[in-house]
Amino acid sequence: MNLQSKMTVYAAIAAMLALMGGVVYYSSLDNPHLEQAQISLQSVEVRDVNTIQNRATLEVTFLVENPSEKTFTVPLITYELYGDGRLIGAGQYSTEDVAMPGRAAFYSGSAIPLKSTMSITSADAGAGIYGDVTDSRIAQYEAAGMIMVESAWAIVEIDFESSMP
Repeated sequence: MNLQSKMTVYAAIAAMLALMGGVVYYSSLDNPHLEQAQISLQSVEVRDVNTIQNRATLEVTFLVENPSEKTFTVPLITYELYGDGRLIGAGQYSTEDVAMPGRAAFYSGSAIPLKSTMSITSADAGAGIYGDVTDSRIAQYEAAGMIMVESAWAIVEIDFESSMP
């Protein structure tokens, strides 16, 4: 390989690295906007109680708000649910298997409730908390976890804690 061919290859490699650096820089500009996403626990409802298997199905609803100017989607929310300070169980909301255009789009100023179904058992949660949940004796629910916020160029994970009476 002659000197001119080597220089052409090196120039092409340098151009590719510069392009990749530009893409990384451009995508990092979304992060401060995505980090403004807000999530709050909106409701927890007992949907079904199976007394034979001591299993209950809960519907957990989070309200996700976009106060920024950047449109985003939410592919994942993972959380632990607490009732009156006691751990009930872990759950998740996921649309990771849905292509980005098929997910709910959070435009500037929008607020959308996202619902998750979680199943708890008396054996896993403990008989005391399980009974309190199924008999509607929980005074306050809390959730702590992580929400993943995604734009066309960036993904940000935000830890959260939220409670509701």
